[in-house]
Amino acid sequence: MNKTIKDLTLAAIFLALGLILPFFTGQIPTIGNMLLPMHIPVFLAGLILGEKYGALLGYALPLLRSALFSMPPFYPVAIAMSFELMTYGLVAGFLYRHSKWQCVRALYRCLILAMFAGRVIWGVAEIVLLELSGNVFTWQAFISGALMTAIPGIILQLILIPLVMVALDQSGLVAFKKAEIKQA
Repeated sequence: MNKTIKDLTLAAIFLALGLILPFFTGQIPTIGNMLLPMHIPVFLAGLILGEKYGALLGYALPLLRSALFSMPPFYPVAIAMSFELMTYGLVAGFLYRHSKWQCVRALYRCLILAMFAGRVIWGVAEIVLLELSGNVFTWQAFISGALMTAIPGIILQLILIPLVMVALDQSGLVAFKKAEIKQA
């Protein structure tokens, strides 16, 4: 199968997952906000398809979901999320692709750094967007939104994403790779 067709097919699957997963938690918005269901396919896209697909999917997913289902609300939530998820896909994909070893340890390192970067970008986006409407984004709102309410989702991601990647490695669909040893 052509690599481009395979990548586009996987990207479409991740997009569909990102659109569908929030329906499982969306009936109770507090749980949906805590489990962060749209984040999982974006991380997987970045790790499996690379930073370009991860960033594009991350940017488009919240905006598309907002346009199709009015959730998340477009302004400022979906806009800020689009920058956050774009950062997740970009950073996780870039770091993982450039890791000396592509293994579970590297996977955790990439996920944690991407989560940190995405939350910082989300905070900056919230500051800018709320400032444009004459509101203020406080430090307390950042800590609450980026960390306190997100802890269950962070834990879920740190458990589920490596499990999926290991299962894909064991099935032979996506292999962990080690850096090639250069011989003199």
